[in-house]
Amino acid sequence: MSPRVRNWQAGGSFITIGAHRYFVRRGGAGPVLLLLHGYPVGSYDWHAIWPHLQAHFTLIAPDMLGHGFSDKPSNGDYSVEAHAALHDALLEQLGVEECHIVAFDLGVSVAQEMLARRLEQPQRGWPRIKSLVLLNGGLCPEAYQPRLIQRLLVSPMGGWLAARINQRMFGKPITHMFGDSPPPSKELLEDFWAFLNLGNGRQVAHRVGAFWKSRIAHSERLVGALLHGGVRLRLINGAADPNSGAHMVRAFLKHQPHADVVSLKALGHWPHIQDPLTVALHIVQFRQGGAD
Repeated sequence: MSPRVRNWQAGGSFITIGAHRYFVRRGGAGPVLLLLHGYPVGSYDWHAIWPHLQAHFTLIAPDMLGHGFSDKPSNGDYSVEAHAALHDALLEQLGVEECHIVAFDLGVSVAQEMLARRLEQPQRGWPRIKSLVLLNGGLCPEAYQPRLIQRLLVSPMGGWLAARINQRMFGKPITHMFGDSPPPSKELLEDFWAFLNLGNGRQVAHRVGAFWKSRIAHSERLVGALLHGGVRLRLINGAADPNSGAHMVRAFLKHQPHADVVSLKALGHWPHIQDPLTVALHIVQFRQGGAD
């Protein structure tokens, strides 16, 4: 592991929930902000924006099952529903009664599922979600455009392919997904690759990454949670992302024409890594525009 990856691990700790051990990074001061990462890296998705947010929020950034430093069991439940249950259990274990959420990629679907749970079971007394910022992700599952390797990983040959992914195969689609801005640095690609290889990572990559296909069947429920969840919402979108860029925003605007959207034209799939200061300013501004 690079010193950067080791430093990220040194800034967190492990929490046991159910049968598994999860890595959680915490820091900062202020209202609680839960950071929901994407696939396939983990909480390290937030490393670039972390310094810009910690002066404004108490940050909580867990690695979901199958990601980062958390457990990666071969028989794990990697469904969006299981990830949502993990985050609610974590909030309750940490004594968090209310929080804001920023979600990216896989985390977008998890945040939608968390909202759906609250709509369907209000009597459960879940920790309150006060506001939601969604970065690039499949908030309208039918509009998501997965890369070829993602499609292959959910095919019958997925398990065979996952164990044979090499660094070039891994890095090529990431570079493409950076859009029109400068490509990812060699160091960033090395760090992402390191996280995929931690533990049993490559061997379960096909199972962990299958969330994008399974959520299509729940599209109405997941989009409906955003429309009817009663939570302040902002989209911050790297518009040049071929997976979930400008076309994803257009799909959502069909459901909610007056949605709060910040479109970052030249940025791709990781706007919070490509321009962390700008994204942080839009997150802080949004939170300050609503009542605590």
